[in-house]
Amino acid sequence: MKIAAFPKCYLDDISLHRTMSVFDWIEQARALGAEGLEMYEGFFWSLDDAYIESIGEAIEGAGFAMPMLCCSPDFTNPDPAERQRAVEEEARMIEVTRRLGGPGSVCRVLSGQRRPGVAVEQGLEWVVACIEECIEVAREKDIVLGLENHYKDGYWQYPEFAQRTEIFVELLDAIPERKHFGVQYDPSNALVAGDDPVELLRRVADRVVTMHASDRFLVDGATLDEVLLPDGLIGYPDKLQHGITGQGSNDYGAIFSILRDRGFDGWVSIEDGMDGMEEMRESIEFLKRMRAKYFEQ
Repeated sequence: MKIAAFPKCYLDDISLHRTMSVFDWIEQARALGAEGLEMYEGFFWSLDDAYIESIGEAIEGAGFAMPMLCCSPDFTNPDPAERQRAVEEEARMIEVTRRLGGPGSVCRVLSGQRRPGVAVEQGLEWVVACIEECIEVAREKDIVLGLENHYKDGYWQYPEFAQRTEIFVELLDAIPERKHFGVQYDPSNALVAGDDPVELLRRVADRVVTMHASDRFLVDGATLDEVLLPDGLIGYPDKLQHGITGQGSNDYGAIFSILRDRGFDGWVSIEDGMDGMEEMRESIEFLKRMRAKYFEQ
């Protein structure tokens, strides 16, 4: 198990407002003690060869690997031309993953938005077809696609189509490829879906290739019933917030026990820092203690 960091706290600054660059983040990350940095497609202000090469040089120069690239393809658009554009964009990100991370690196893939009026059966048909196209590119580039049990990309209108465990597992089962396709597991996203993160992991552990390690906690005085929506989903209400990994609602002891027993040896990326870099550093220190306990004995 190796530890990477993802700057959720700086997502808008780098991707949207561009008041901070990916190079600024790489330099700041030196102080965290992680071994790798997870990138996000929005961090790339250009896809020119020289620019991507300069990012790779900065990552390597700071002593990091780039094991994971976070992408958000939307494969549930009723317009087939839009779905094809999403496939083509994911293919470009697979190429960037290969250039920055090398063979075997993981490029995230999602299902798409849970649009009103798109039936589950129809959505699954579209998503499976699109992911299978992407797998062909991943196979050519020797990259692994990691399907994340996600809540919602911050720039989407609707939550994830395959947010709930049952649909996520049905989608996963429909794609038998295992060498170039697997699961990017995020326990906090299972919480947000109103599902049990440990039960989800038990169902998909043999296909986990990478993991996001974040945590959620209810603010003082709040109860879970207050944040549940009528369909059992939670969303991102103010009463359920990001916190230091290991200090929230996730049972990381159970999670790492399952991963260890399944022989997991991939990357775990901290998705943290909403209240500053010190919280991210504390989360990384927690992961190092868990690694020593569960993977280094």
